[in-house]
Amino acid sequence: MSILAVEHLTHGFGDRAIFDDVSFRLLKGEHIGLIGANGEGKSTFMNIITGSLQPDEGKIEWAKNVRIGYLDQHAVLKEGMSIRDVLASAYDPLFKMEERMNEICEKMGDADENTMNAYMEELGTIQELLTNNDFYMIDAKVEEVARAFGLLDLGLDRDVTELSGGQRTKILLAKLLLEKPDILMLDEPTNYLDAEHIVWLTRYLQEYENAFILISHDIPFLDSVINIIYHMDGYTHKLERYVGDYSHFQEVYEMKKSQAEAAYNRQQQEIADLKDFVARNKARVATRNMAMSRQKKLDNMEIIEKIQEKPKPTFNFKEARTPGKIIFEAKDLVIGYDEPLSSPLNITMERNSKVVLTGANGIGKTTLLKSILGLIPAISGSVELGDYLEIGYFEQEMPPDIETTCLEELWNEFPAFTQYEVRAALAKCGLTTKHIESKCKVLSGGEQAKVRLCKLINRESNLLVLDEPTNHLDQDAKDELKRALKAYKGSIIMVCHEPDFYEALDMEVWDCTKWTTKV
Repeated sequence: MSILAVEHLTHGFGDRAIFDDVSFRLLKGEHIGLIGANGEGKSTFMNIITGSLQPDEGKIEWAKNVRIGYLDQHAVLKEGMSIRDVLASAYDPLFKMEERMNEICEKMGDADENTMNAYMEELGTIQELLTNNDFYMIDAKVEEVARAFGLLDLGLDRDVTELSGGQRTKILLAKLLLEKPDILMLDEPTNYLDAEHIVWLTRYLQEYENAFILISHDIPFLDSVINIIYHMDGYTHKLERYVGDYSHFQEVYEMKKSQAEAAYNRQQQEIADLKDFVARNKARVATRNMAMSRQKKLDNMEIIEKIQEKPKPTFNFKEARTPGKIIFEAKDLVIGYDEPLSSPLNITMERNSKVVLTGANGIGKTTLLKSILGLIPAISGSVELGDYLEIGYFEQEMPPDIETTCLEELWNEFPAFTQYEVRAALAKCGLTTKHIESKCKVLSGGEQAKVRLCKLINRESNLLVLDEPTNHLDQDAKDELKRALKAYKGSIIMVCHEPDFYEALDMEVWDCTKWTTKV
């Protein structure tokens, strides 16, 4: 039986088609991986099936009484909300029931006998539902889940806007578990999560009895939890179903691509032969009928379209002059905002070093990068940067209220570029014309990351400071970034939670748990 049925879904933005007559079914117990390159509509599909976006055409039908839990990569946590507020909001339907119960109690004093009986019956139903759903244990439940995610250490009264990306993801995941949905929708849940909680989430999804739909570019994680792949093809605007994990999908997809290519080549040869025959024989009376028959076959032929390879991004970092021997030196550096995040640090990075910072969310990895760059003041101690440094800095995210287009964003950074040079630079990073002319805020996380990478590779540098550079990037972009960083002759300091990525770069690992005050 279908839990979700999508029929003849068509949707686009302006003249940019995203889906064309797509049908999809979610069956009980299916663990689906929704894959595709950046910007091909995976998050849009999630928004459509959860009802937060209306499609241009098509029908979306859920089974009755299905509760959906959606972890959205673009979810915004509002300023003024505490961690406790966000987690307790999982019980909003129960709080509304309590409000109704209080409303009934107030009205009882003026009710006649029949109304009173109706009120008593409704009151009994509400109380039973509240009891069965642990309403009177909400505080204990919130604390239990908060402890599992390490949120108690942050303080449940802490404002959510003060937290790191990984901590915010943990809060949204914790809220989702408190909601106990029948179906999970997870949009890139491992972005910003530390290794410990990726392991925890992997185990949770492996044992999850109900169905879920998962978007992820973290292939080892994806392979370990899913049993069905749905591939979103950006050229056909269709969804194709494959049984098995990502590795199996790749084998089958490559085989299908080879078969389609062979069929296209055979047909092109046949078309060339038919056209040649018609051209040579249509003028002769004796062969005119045969020529007309070949022409008819040509006219009625269903043309096989050539498979268009999606342009793969190319990242080549421009390198500045050689810097001094010392990249930076920290003396008794204590980082933090209102309170210390580290013990006094005495660390030095030398020229040509490649360093990755590892450790749990919220222990100060991003804060350390910003303190080294002088973007935030240290609580105490000092950082001295070396001579002749040209720094390229990749931040975790773009501002959510950004109003510029991709074109404007790059032009503002490089005003001397011609429009052709700006477009060519963005195209090399895997962005199409339609993306280039769109506002940054409507792009997917992966497309936004490519715009930021485009700014980075077009400025000469001898030190790259990268904060979670793999987040949101599809596999082609990750592979190309890995190649480009291997080829880069400058120094690199990076925060990354993907061992597969940084181990291939043979980086020196700095374990930040050794100096943090937050463990």
